[in-house]
Amino acid sequence: MITKLTRSAPVLLTKDILRAADYYRDNLGFSYDRIWNDPPDFVILNRDNMSVMLQQSPSPEHVIPNWKICANIWNIYFWVEGIEPLYDELKKRGAKIDYSISNKPYGCREFGVQDLDGYDIAFGELTERENR
Repeated sequence: MITKLTRSAPVLLTKDILRAADYYRDNLGFSYDRIWNDPPDFVILNRDNMSVMLQQSPSPEHVIPNWKICANIWNIYFWVEGIEPLYDELKKRGAKIDYSISNKPYGCREFGVQDLDGYDIAFGELTERENR
């Protein structure tokens, strides 16, 4: 049998699992079935065929977005089809837009959002010249 990787999910530490899970649901269009454990401390969020896992941090100082360590770097990057409708949707949902949609020199049309913990999440669509 040949093995292959079939999916991945970034795992982010969060200061408030309940508020963070609801932000991803309400503002970024993800869904979740439940938040695990008592007290709640872990959730798997899904949108299309993508997942993000959130874990309650034992201490707020452990929640450090990548851009605080290395300038202009994301915690999550999603490649998408239909970047313009997604941008419009997330703006209407009240997502915190980190930077507006624009063409990047590395061949993507892209925008970024921030979650409640300050994590940068980018959404990019390959431009025509990159798709050839």
